[in-house]
Amino acid sequence: MARRSSSSSSGAWRYLNPAYYLKRPKRLALLFFVFVAATFAFWDRQSLVREYESEISKLEDDINRLQDQLRKAGVHVDEKPISTRKDLVEIDPVNNERREKVKGAMLHAWNSYVKYAWGMDELQPQSKNGINSFGGLGATLVDSLDTLYIMGLKDEFQKARDWVAESLDFDKDYDASVFETTIRVVGGLLSAYDLSGDKVFLEKAKDITDRLLPAWETTSGIPYNRINLAHGRAHNPGWTNGDSILADSGTEQLEFIALSQRTGDPKYQQKAENVITQLQKIYPSDGLLPIYINPHSGTASYSTITFGAMGDSFYEYLLKVWIQGNKTEHVKHYRQMWETSMEGLISLTKKTTPSNYHYICEKNGGSLSDKMDELACFAPGMLALGASGYGPEKSDQIMNLAKELARTCYNFYQTTPTKLAGENYFFHAGQVNTGEKDNMMQSFFLAETLKYLYLLFSPPSVISFDEWVFNTEAHPLRIVPIHDNKGIGTPARPFGRKQGKPE
Repeated sequence: MARRSSSSSSGAWRYLNPAYYLKRPKRLALLFFVFVAATFAFWDRQSLVREYESEISKLEDDINRLQDQLRKAGVHVDEKPISTRKDLVEIDPVNNERREKVKGAMLHAWNSYVKYAWGMDELQPQSKNGINSFGGLGATLVDSLDTLYIMGLKDEFQKARDWVAESLDFDKDYDASVFETTIRVVGGLLSAYDLSGDKVFLEKAKDITDRLLPAWETTSGIPYNRINLAHGRAHNPGWTNGDSILADSGTEQLEFIALSQRTGDPKYQQKAENVITQLQKIYPSDGLLPIYINPHSGTASYSTITFGAMGDSFYEYLLKVWIQGNKTEHVKHYRQMWETSMEGLISLTKKTTPSNYHYICEKNGGSLSDKMDELACFAPGMLALGASGYGPEKSDQIMNLAKELARTCYNFYQTTPTKLAGENYFFHAGQVNTGEKDNMMQSFFLAETLKYLYLLFSPPSVISFDEWVFNTEAHPLRIVPIHDNKGIGTPARPFGRKQGKPE
């Protein structure tokens, strides 16, 4: 048995010896034929896959055109969430499990809101009741619309949609934050419209934005930061001594431009872009603006320069409006302003020794403060997003800085017992302001935290950076083609808490 097995084994091995085929040319030719046939079969299959994907893409375009025609005819179209193309991507089972865990967390938070705070602005989880911290605009509900949609929670989305259609009322005798209302409510409604195509969201977005517009009626065009939604009276909070806040005044461009694109009414875009026109007049050589701007003169007041609270999202939107505008000549000045500001950011960057943690200082007059807000941790992502617009060498420099700052921000969280970061860090004094537990489920926990976590474990095609741009509240807005020599594009199809100050 052993000898027969050995003989059989050696017989099998001979077929792997090249000399065997050199002595038998017919078998060599047969082997070559089989190899070529297998190669052609493989590449033919790959071609079929590519052709299949191309056909799917064409079918999607046809479906979108038909949906457009139905919408123009006044017919409501209930679209499938996100593109079906994502089904072609094989999802890693570990990532899929993580996505489901995030979705479970979303359902837990959402169902608690539904049970204890339905229709109110925010849930107080410890006392199990709701509170209208934004004047009764259903902030958590509106902030959650696109998260529900993206996660495929159809029943929850439909229930929220019906509340928006039947109960959302903006005629409130309430002094609203223009900034918070824009990024949460206007952004949330526009994103829900872009995803679902349901015009009720666009109509509500137009309603609330019309109520915000009187805030821009200043001599400089720099808006007041608070406005009474019922009476249109605009003003600034007392603690700013009459000044407007940089982030609050420069973080409406994405939403207002998107609204003009979708309604065809240029007034929203004009108001928001007039702010940038005014700021261009006073833009310093280092691109770093103080956080307080006088709404009457349009000049900067002597105040802190920071990429943290009250400064952050102004710089974010310079980059994102350039992306929203398809990086064309019409929005080139946004990119130029952003690149100037990034040189300023680099000038504020220091690193610790010996641990080599990079951080972004704040600036007061001519001196730097070794303080960095946790809110400034948006900067690594912003830098990474904008790095591709540079040449190769500069792109590498910006990306490396993004990685170093991300490492610092990671350690903000990793070094605490709870793995939750403090609000601000003083690098030389070693102080951390960790804050206190409060009785509030912030609406951005559902709008930002859970959505970004879900997308982190999703295929890139779910919300592609080539087709969408996120506002500062994580609401994705579809990028609309802008035709040459026109400020407003026509949609091919429908598609913050950052102040850190009391009032």
